[in-house]
Amino acid sequence: MGGAVSAGEDNDALVDNLVSADIIRSKEIEQIFRAVDRGHYYPERFKEDAYRDSAWKDGNLHLSAPCIYSEVMEHLDLKPGLSFLNMGSGTGYLSTMVGLALGHSGINHGIELHQSVVDYAYQKLDEFKSKLSTSDFCEPTFVVGNCLKVDPSTMRLYDRVYCGAAVSEKDELYMRRFLKINGSLVMPLNDQLVVMTRFSENGFSKNYFYAVSFASLLRPSPEDPMVKLPEMSPMKLKEICHKKVKGLINLKRCLEDEDWAESPEKRLFTYYNLLDGK
Repeated sequence: MGGAVSAGEDNDALVDNLVSADIIRSKEIEQIFRAVDRGHYYPERFKEDAYRDSAWKDGNLHLSAPCIYSEVMEHLDLKPGLSFLNMGSGTGYLSTMVGLALGHSGINHGIELHQSVVDYAYQKLDEFKSKLSTSDFCEPTFVVGNCLKVDPSTMRLYDRVYCGAAVSEKDELYMRRFLKINGSLVMPLNDQLVVMTRFSENGFSKNYFYAVSFASLLRPSPEDPMVKLPEMSPMKLKEICHKKVKGLINLKRCLEDEDWAESPEKRLFTYYNLLDGK
């Protein structure tokens, strides 16, 4: 599924095409797509395919088409501090983009079926973090297992949920159990992406918004272990305060340096970075 826009030569060209086609519609989502290079999640031998608007698969590694991720990001309506669950987190590409939207106070969890894919996702996450220029990032945590077999004792409620495989009408009832009131779930259902909102304990609304073709969720076997979701543990207040104090100390040192920065614009940019604890 894909082909909504022409291929780009690099990540910025791909994003330009998605913006021109009105698939990426908000400035915040555009900035996130520019910050997370799609090509980074491709093995070297497949890099030439990274900026095409098409899905890609190599063994257990899989990425949906850029136009799909764009629509998903737009309809998740992500905000700083929210909690997010990615069912079928794969390479970690989407979870990493979500992490930039949630900021350091959010919660970012993913469930992936294959251990080798989780290992790959953590490798790519470490590489991404090594080049990250902001500390305002909600690092994803991935667990291995079938998302249809979550241990009830670790059941969590999330503000935002995404499922990256086709959901049956039977599984729809299971999926919405993870939603908080006023939370939103985006998933493929009846060959369309749907955003489902929980507006009360038993009240849900649906809005179909994009035609898609996804592989179906793999049914768990009785032998499959239960998936234990991670704890809900956003950055503690003490850690946030420590970062801010560190930033103020660094800012004071810069202010005492007469040669610091070459222009008012650079000084202003550095103020924000230092105050963010960098």
